[in-house]
Amino acid sequence: MALQLRIVVPSELTGDVVSIARSQAAVSEITVMAGAAMLPAGDVIVLQAVREGVEELLQKLHTLNIAQVGSLSVTAPELVISDRLDKAEGQVAGDGADAIIWDEVEQDTSDDSKLTWSYLAFLAIAVQLAGIGIVTDSTIAIVGAMVVGPEFGPLAGLALAIVDRRWKLARRAAAALCLGFPVAMLLAALATAASVWLGLFSPADVLGANRATEFIYHPGPYSFIVAVLAGAAGMLSLIGKKSAALVGVFISVTTVPAAGYVAVALVLGEPGRAAGSALQLLLNAAGIVLSAALVLLGYRLARRRRPAPTRYSAAHARAAIGGVGSRSAFRR
Repeated sequence: MALQLRIVVPSELTGDVVSIARSQAAVSEITVMAGAAMLPAGDVIVLQAVREGVEELLQKLHTLNIAQVGSLSVTAPELVISDRLDKAEGQVAGDGADAIIWDEVEQDTSDDSKLTWSYLAFLAIAVQLAGIGIVTDSTIAIVGAMVVGPEFGPLAGLALAIVDRRWKLARRAAAALCLGFPVAMLLAALATAASVWLGLFSPADVLGANRATEFIYHPGPYSFIVAVLAGAAGMLSLIGKKSAALVGVFISVTTVPAAGYVAVALVLGEPGRAAGSALQLLLNAAGIVLSAALVLLGYRLARRRRPAPTRYSAAHARAAIGGVGSRSAFRR
């Protein structure tokens, strides 16, 4: 699995970047376009490397403070045919599917943890669908709600914030959850009340026994176990860039239906069932965050943690990599 790194830096840092790249067995290609960048002015360096070695490469590149003086982007080409890449893959330990790139995880979770109009819209639609599934005893509608639910983004953001101690991200993710779910449940409650007034369903049927939705308001040990498994699957999917759609359905099994049942039960005068569903929602959210955090922590312990970016000078960076960063190593 190949990744391509495009780096824009001032010309005086080009030698340091090339020296770091040459020192990494994961790098199979180095291309330098001197003076190609106009804003900011400098050189453009393109590296090709196997995914399992990119995290170590980024660790060293971060010491050059590239984000403040230029930029660094990572992309994945669809197809690369190269014997050098195959050789590099054989020289680097691990497998690309198991490799974690902390910058990638941080960006993905940060982007998905924001309280946006689209997030609120998707969550409101998901809880509405769950409410419809509950009053009609339709598992199809509940599955549809699971597909639409966007809540794993903030839950994953909380997990990362706990492991990485990024309290700003924690506040943003908590705001998305603590504001998003009440708004979605309020809208579902209003829709339920309107449906009762219009006579669209019979409350007696919804409150009857032996319904397919009874599992939602009966929290138990397996509810928490399912949440833990869902959180682990979601974080593994995020780390490994697997299909997020099916994992999103798995995550929503434990959250969106419970939120919908809280709204429906309160309108129908069943505070006990509403409390059970609310407890289910809280336990499941906690289980997801806990297991996702444990997955991240396990990866962090298995692989050396990336140090926080520091404002090292080029001289310090050269010293950090053993003095091999002299620009003399790069000949134009």
